[in-house]
Amino acid sequence: MAYFIEVGLLLVLVPWSTFWERNYFVEAMPVLGDFAKNNFVRGAISGLGVINLYAGLADLAAIMTARHR
Repeated sequence: MAYFIEVGLLLVLVPWSTFWERNYFVEAMPVLGDFAKNNFVRGAISGLGVINLYAGLADLAAIMTARHR
């Protein structure tokens, strides 16, 4: 549960930060840098983050409702 929430937050936030544009792999391979800086790629990765967040929150909701029974 916590894993999904943590990964989801990272995948939503990191593609839009400066870390995304200034890491070793992007600077070492300019072709990869052009691909990674594409807003559609960033949006797709953020979309995966939203799916992970949803899975983590759904798991948390299931645990909370099971606790009250």
